[in-house]
Amino acid sequence: MVSPIGIGREGFLEGMRTGASGARDGATEGREGATYAGVRVAEVRGFDATQFLGDKGLRSLDRLTKLLVVATRLAVHDAGLKTEGAWPPAPEGSRPWAERVGMVVSNAYGSLEAIHELDRVALLEDRRYINPARFPLTVSNSAAGYASIWEDIRALNVSVSDGNCGSLDAVACADMFLEHGRADALLVGGAEALTDALPLAFHRLGMGGACIGEGAALLVLETRDGARARDAEVLAEITGYGTSFVGPEPEGALVRASPEGLERAVAAALTDANVRATEVDLVVSGVSGLRTFDEAELVAIRHAIGEDVLVVAPKRAFGETLGAGGAMGMMAALAHLRFSASAPVVRGSVRGEVRTALVTSVGYYGNASALVMRAASR
Repeated sequence: MVSPIGIGREGFLEGMRTGASGARDGATEGREGATYAGVRVAEVRGFDATQFLGDKGLRSLDRLTKLLVVATRLAVHDAGLKTEGAWPPAPEGSRPWAERVGMVVSNAYGSLEAIHELDRVALLEDRRYINPARFPLTVSNSAAGYASIWEDIRALNVSVSDGNCGSLDAVACADMFLEHGRADALLVGGAEALTDALPLAFHRLGMGGACIGEGAALLVLETRDGARARDAEVLAEITGYGTSFVGPEPEGALVRASPEGLERAVAAALTDANVRATEVDLVVSGVSGLRTFDEAELVAIRHAIGEDVLVVAPKRAFGETLGAGGAMGMMAALAHLRFSASAPVVRGSVRGEVRTALVTSVGYYGNASALVMRAASR
């Protein structure tokens, strides 16, 4: 985890325990920017990739890639896949571990930093001055590609783009890949980098109230048998997933908050998990300060789960991280399921021990996804 409230498992959990918030008014740190009315930002302040990756090979990488590469390195070590930078020896007759681990990663907008830089040079100076080393970063899956290269991850590498729902959808993709034996373990999650273009876009769209964040969050997913075989520490189980889409009305509308879509997604996730609505102890929502979308999400949660369930909104602490938002929500759910945690409460109260959590995400275009997580047996 690389987030505005902490880096690494312990840093993030400490931020969750203390109720830390990365939200601030003002321009983005260390870059050109302006303060836009009603828009706040949540940065990974003081982020220095060299502390984790060393001084070499970083010059041409953008912020998105650095965030994801650092999260990848932290994840493979935290999950015990690597020790001191090395893969363990594979059992005789088995493929090397590097070929058995892959990635499924979401981002919503790719590297706006690189795209903006190249466009600005082309428009304001001359196309001949574009830095060719930065051009590969404009491809949306380049950050995941670099992460695989840095950590010698050789199984499949997939990038998912579905806006705010992308990280939860990445889990569904990973489930299929694991089922079909494409990998033994998958790093799954999302990453998004804060650039000046994002606050400006939200400002011009009139989407005031948002706190726009950044970060990278990855979980290692594997089958129960796979985790048992390598004696892994299992933090939680993912037991259900659902997604839905309700198109904008009128048809040509740009954005749509869809309570119907999320209600259907939640119903599908509960059915997939074989869990009743009354068994859900906690809802980790995507509520972020965008009034229209927040209201739609809370209406859907009330219809699908009920009034009394505890609903938290961790995005109020670490911002709307878009393509990374679902993975950040899963991390927040883990903090509640397995560790002592505190997140901004929207409504409801704890009904007892938190054993089952629902993570929800509402996209801006009529899409919605939901995921059920259960605490692992101890």
